[in-house]
Amino acid sequence: MTEGDSRQRRLFVLDTNVLMHDPSAIFRFQEHSIFLPMVVLEELDRGKKGTSEVARNVRQASRFLDQLMAGVSKQEIDAGLPLPAPGDGLEHGRLFFQTRHLPDLLPETLPGSIPDNNILGTTLALQEEFVETDVILVSKDINLRIKAAVLGIRTEDYFNDKVLDDVDLLYSGMEELRTDFWESHSKDIDSWKEEGRTFYRVSGPDVEEWYPNVCLYTPGEVHFEAMVRTGNRIDPVIELVSDYRVDKHAVWGIKARNREQNFALNMLMDPELDFVSLLGTAGTGKTLLALAAGLAQTLDQNLYREIVMTRATVPVGEDIGFLPGTEEEKMTPWMGALMDNMEVLTQTEGSEWGRAATDDLLRSRIRIHSLNFMRGRTFLNKYIILDEAQNLTPKQMKTLITRAGPGTKIVCLGNVAQIDTPYLTETTSGLTYAVDRFKAWPYSGHITLRRGERSRLADFASEQL
Repeated sequence: MTEGDSRQRRLFVLDTNVLMHDPSAIFRFQEHSIFLPMVVLEELDRGKKGTSEVARNVRQASRFLDQLMAGVSKQEIDAGLPLPAPGDGLEHGRLFFQTRHLPDLLPETLPGSIPDNNILGTTLALQEEFVETDVILVSKDINLRIKAAVLGIRTEDYFNDKVLDDVDLLYSGMEELRTDFWESHSKDIDSWKEEGRTFYRVSGPDVEEWYPNVCLYTPGEVHFEAMVRTGNRIDPVIELVSDYRVDKHAVWGIKARNREQNFALNMLMDPELDFVSLLGTAGTGKTLLALAAGLAQTLDQNLYREIVMTRATVPVGEDIGFLPGTEEEKMTPWMGALMDNMEVLTQTEGSEWGRAATDDLLRSRIRIHSLNFMRGRTFLNKYIILDEAQNLTPKQMKTLITRAGPGTKIVCLGNVAQIDTPYLTETTSGLTYAVDRFKAWPYSGHITLRRGERSRLADFASEQL
């Protein structure tokens, strides 16, 4: 690195886990330069084997580096490889590799034999050599960032993979109308009925921010609940939703117990919506509502040929090892939520033989598949339930959703507060990514379930523990 290069505003030293998490990270630092220690290249080489997403990311990162180094000389590598300009008029940064031995400035308490300490030593040496440059270590490893802070190294998490700055900003799928909404918009409202459904066309200052299929309600005792049915921001059409709280509208024996569940059932039972996402804490009824709606539309209405249920197989505790049997048998331990909700849905009056026959009928129309074998598949006229979707990365979420063929509906369920996948957070989860990207699409719906309906014990535990 030459003295002219030290005038760069910032020099980012990348940890291996950043490239393992996002192989395109080297292109996401705008006009700033990037430094890759030699130990990072060695760790990438060790992590390239296998079929996991991390291994695929490592191989992609290596391909990006190979493309940048194609046809360049040793002198050009020493001077830094130019990175693509960010496109906003700023100068492009440069990619530097560790091409020489740097002095070991680590204290005796941190020997440089392990990769993390080697990266810390490299960053310290760069700080000493390029005093005018702001040297920053970027890592997804919290413990490495703590050790770096102790040594006086400026550190940052990798933020460019975040969908949102704060999960509280995530689209909730609901809008509360002002108490004076009807008075302030009464001059601009048209209403009509069509096939037993009630529609309103409204315009005014509040409607411009509405997304398609957003759920509207008025506070207080007056129960007005509707959904936006067109994406026209000037004068959208809203439709009164069906009330699934009453017995005559029960879905496979299941009734909505609160406003959010009622909105959820309206979305799940709407064949015009191809993608529905339900967020909520434990006990809010996500799986039960999705399964009941799927059975009603598969067995009663014949809208779908069968129900396909899958989930990310990320263990909460220690892994119990390999499981015997076929794909469906291996997935059975992960599908406890399906079995529990099937018990609720098959609690019909009658003989034990009748309940067993009903249970067998339902199971014959439900297929359990693993996410590991989804690539290349196409699902036609299927009702797909993706449980625990918060444990998927954005790339895995894209892989699954793009499996949908004609006539298929995908329902994503999850709780972004319960993520078990390493290096995945509430703001980088594939579920957060899908909710944010689909909110403006007219054939999708989203609702955040807030009230737990499992038991008073589960509600208390969710709040207090």
